[in-house]
Amino acid sequence: MGKLVVISLFVAALSAFVGERVINLRRRTLASRKLVQTHLPNCHPIKSLEYGSEDLTILPNGLAIISTGLKDPVLPSYSDAPGKMYTLDMSEDSRMKPVELRMGRGFDLESFNPHGISVYTDETDNSVYLFVVNHPQQKTQVEIFLFVEEDHSLVYVKTIKHEFLHSVNDIVAVGVESFYATNDHYFGGGTLNTLEVLLAQPWSNVVYYSPEEVKVVAEGFYMANGINISPDKRHIYVADLFDHNIHVLERLESNGLAPVKVVEVGSLVDNIYVDPETGDLWIGCHPNGWKLFQNDPEDLPGSEVIQIKDIHSEKPVVTQVYADDGSVLIGSSVAAPYGGKLLIGTIYQKALVCDLAKVDQ
Repeated sequence: MGKLVVISLFVAALSAFVGERVINLRRRTLASRKLVQTHLPNCHPIKSLEYGSEDLTILPNGLAIISTGLKDPVLPSYSDAPGKMYTLDMSEDSRMKPVELRMGRGFDLESFNPHGISVYTDETDNSVYLFVVNHPQQKTQVEIFLFVEEDHSLVYVKTIKHEFLHSVNDIVAVGVESFYATNDHYFGGGTLNTLEVLLAQPWSNVVYYSPEEVKVVAEGFYMANGINISPDKRHIYVADLFDHNIHVLERLESNGLAPVKVVEVGSLVDNIYVDPETGDLWIGCHPNGWKLFQNDPEDLPGSEVIQIKDIHSEKPVVTQVYADDGSVLIGSSVAAPYGGKLLIGTIYQKALVCDLAKVDQ
């Protein structure tokens, strides 16, 4: 009888603990949030990106580079085909038709599973390097390619693996072979990641990598997600998805990072795009993360785009630029402006391009 009592008490305690963790997870995923729609004028879907546009960046000439086909074990995926990289011309005379980038020899295309991306331009010869977070067989590595615009191709340069780069979500390149990267989980994958999400502890971190040195430079995030750099290269921005905020960190001479401030956003923040002219941050967000993980076709996850102006001032201006309940766009993960337009990407659905002219007036 004593053993039965102990077992009953254990089961009751475990049930109470799990129940409390589920309540906490619902709070962190903003499960009760009701979205007020904010649409932009002249929105058009980029339908040929039917398997997602998880991350993107825009070159100075208006050419967007887009990763597509991400397969994540806890999120939907509607294609078994390998991931791909595309370009999309955002210039005024563009027909807004994505073009697949050819990927040369020496790279395993069949296992390509692209996630976050970043571009670095070598000022010595203006070579453009594309860094891609890749998850072949749900492992993590970083691929470096040389982007050859004239040939519309990617030339494989090298693959980077390291024990500190165990669950990389996003990346920002700061050299030909150096970068900062976010680990969105403490564990490297599998069922432990599910347990980690349920526990919702600040175990996530940021890693600096170079051929000479690899180290953790910031930690204490609930789920470090998007990462980017200020136009003057002095600050790094990190999105903490489960804490609904953006961390501003100062770069040190040692390549370490020092915390400066935290800006509350009020949504599950994903990838960050930094406007090279204004320094404004544009963030693809998930207004209700509970719906994102549930993926109920009768109650679709929505999309949200947040703009942050004057982030280094005492009073940054946080503005909701776009919001949709999922009827138009599902699971927005990134957004970037160019030439009066806004390109919005998603984890596993199409991309959307909208007119920003009326917002800026």
